Amino acid sequence: MTKLANWETAVELFRQEYRVPLVPPELAAYLSVSIELVAPVLLVLGLATRPVALILLGMTTVIEIFVYPQAWPTHLQWAAMLLVLLARSAGRFSIDWLIRRRVMGLSDR
Repeated sequence: MTKLANWETAVELFRQEYRVPLVPPELAAYLSVSIELVAPVLLVLGLATRPVALILLGMTTVIEIFVYPQAWPTHLQWAAMLLVLLARSAGRFSIDWLIRRRVMGLSDR
């Protein structure tokens, strides 16, 4: 939330500490804050689970390669959890499952 509370501080973090090659700091800050705020909500709801997991996996990869390579154990855990969501999706207690069931005309059985 620090990034959201003070936008200039967020952009400055992407200029100094979170530098990502080929991406302007303003764009990197906007994208990362947007993903950090929206993705967890979508995952909890089980809405667009696989695309969101893929986006977060990409973000984790970028962070691992360009920002904090020494934090690989943490990033490996994140990647493992996201790969499970990519492979299995959110399950029966998700909006994705309700949508899939309705679109395919499946019953509760």
